[in-house]
Amino acid sequence: MIKLGEYNTLEILRETEPGLYLGDDEENVVLLPHKYKPEEYEIGDDITVFIYLDNEERPIATTLDPFLQLNTFGYLHCSDVTEYGAFMDWGLEKQLFVPFKEQARPMKKGNWYIVYLYIDEKTNRLVGSSKTNHFLQNENLTVEAYQEVDILVTHLTEKGANAIVNGVHKGLIYIEDIFEDIRTGDKLKAFVKKIRPDNKIDLVLQQPGYKSIEPNANFIREELEAAGGFLPLHDKSDPDTIKNMLGMSKKSFKKAIGTLYKDKQIIIKDDGIELK
Repeated sequence: MIKLGEYNTLEILRETEPGLYLGDDEENVVLLPHKYKPEEYEIGDDITVFIYLDNEERPIATTLDPFLQLNTFGYLHCSDVTEYGAFMDWGLEKQLFVPFKEQARPMKKGNWYIVYLYIDEKTNRLVGSSKTNHFLQNENLTVEAYQEVDILVTHLTEKGANAIVNGVHKGLIYIEDIFEDIRTGDKLKAFVKKIRPDNKIDLVLQQPGYKSIEPNANFIREELEAAGGFLPLHDKSDPDTIKNMLGMSKKSFKKAIGTLYKDKQIIIKDDGIELK
């Protein structure tokens, strides 16, 4: 079966004037236009292509890589808005349609939006939606505390950065746990800091707890070496000063210099820390 909105590995059956015809084990056939065919190929070779619908709503193959696949989220640029809805650039020749009813708020040409790709059951067409909450759930979690996850930052608020976790759940990085510049649309590695009783997921970008001590200790040692062996930071330093200089919380900093001190790698002075 040739799957719409996904990558398919198909056999090159024949070459014609429009392009190469590809097929699967069930005798389904799709066209790969000449402009997308590989430089070298032979009839009978397998080729991996992405399948979507052309301007006449027929399945078509391409070797271009879209910015998102079926049942996934992407950060897309709105190329146009018409009387029918919005059209998004998703890396393919034909743009992705987002109907008005699937817009969380009215889309504007030139802006960027988090969009989910799905198949409309009524029309069997690939459609986008910016109503992301409809496609996320936290009732049945597939993650646990301290687990590394993939996140897509959806929007920033006074509380912090909201994110999609592993393409399935909603999570939040609280503002006090953000030590680097992050923006809507960023795809990042993160860690589950805590799962709350109501199944809300707290995220951090650094490994939480004891697992983060060693990397932070190594980082501080490298910063000490780069600074000539001394940093004007200590366990009584202001948290904002530590964050600005090292990009970490005061709690992580104190644990890290404690590790370095126990390993006899630094001297803790009243005005800072110094390499031995």
